[in-house]
Amino acid sequence: MDITIYPKKLSGTLQIIPSKSQAHRLLICAAFSDKPTKLICPATNRDIEATANCLNAIGAQITRTDDGYLVVPVSSVSRQAVLDCGESGSTLRFMLPIAGALGVDATFQMAGRLPERPLSPLWEELQRMGCTLSRPTENSINCTGRLKAGAYYIDGGVSSQFITGLLFALALLPGESQLQVTGSVESKPYIEMTRQALKLFGADATDTRFNGRTPFRSPGTVFVESDWSNGAFFLGANALGNHITLEGLNSHSAQGDRAVVEWIERLREDITVSGKDIPDLIPILCVVAGCSKGATFENIGRLRLKESDRIDSVANMMKALGADVQTGPDWLRVSPSTYQGCVIDAKNDHRIAMSAAIASTVAQGPVTILGAECVNKSYPDFWSVFTQLGGYYEQYIR
Repeated sequence: MDITIYPKKLSGTLQIIPSKSQAHRLLICAAFSDKPTKLICPATNRDIEATANCLNAIGAQITRTDDGYLVVPVSSVSRQAVLDCGESGSTLRFMLPIAGALGVDATFQMAGRLPERPLSPLWEELQRMGCTLSRPTENSINCTGRLKAGAYYIDGGVSSQFITGLLFALALLPGESQLQVTGSVESKPYIEMTRQALKLFGADATDTRFNGRTPFRSPGTVFVESDWSNGAFFLGANALGNHITLEGLNSHSAQGDRAVVEWIERLREDITVSGKDIPDLIPILCVVAGCSKGATFENIGRLRLKESDRIDSVANMMKALGADVQTGPDWLRVSPSTYQGCVIDAKNDHRIAMSAAIASTVAQGPVTILGAECVNKSYPDFWSVFTQLGGYYEQYIR
């Protein structure tokens, strides 16, 4: 689906959708609890559904309700299972260690750019501790064997998702285990989100030590927080002169992307932004910076491993809008500019499509977005919300 947006200012009140990062974690904890859990999560997306489907494949019973999910925990672990992760990196990196801890003979299926995204050094650590991993096809992974208790080591500089996956696995693994994270840790707030989820279900991972498998204790009903990552697009829209009232965001959340408020304020000046803990904010912050004093974004090398090579796709988006952009292996520089009408290829990247939509509100001509349906990964109702707030676009089906 391609769309052409005609520049209009946005206004109105918006309830921010649930955090998919938190929903992944709460679904997993609920699936291994001592009793059913009601998860209040009014909106879903492809990534959340991928995790729910994978948990069902190994023995949980997760059903969609009017306001979220009912999670009936695993009572008997499937000995063999096919786990379809879709394009969700979180699903794959969380569920792969979990399957290993449970001894599931699992086949993981992947789509989109997910097969290209890194699994090392998680892959090697799982094999060292008892699993056998293979790639029978480009889009699948086989995991057999079972993880053993003991000391686990992981470099924190590639993906915090590796750490989260191992924290879940060790919480489910019989025997005493410990996780030691080496090197510089990326995206620390996401690790804190995992620890909070585990603590909510009775498994304290503060010191990353685990003393044998015990069932998580269901709190009964759990509410998924509103998502700062998606709220960031509309906060960015306000920085461009739109007038949207955002409801539901928790200013005390562990979500690292709540830092968007501070960064938008600081972008009133030409600054340097570190993407070390906020990689998902870079596309919308670039849009805001281009309409202000410009900015340099550093420590963003991991963006090359997202749904697209996000350094290149952000740079191409900004150049199409008329901005002067320079890039390096792990940095990007945006200079101030006036946005023009253009054509932007979203590169099957939801954050590029949504950032381009926000940029269109101040463009001097229509902005066409190719592959606009990619928002379904995290925000299926985005285009509907965009029009409810006053945006206008024409849609073309290929």
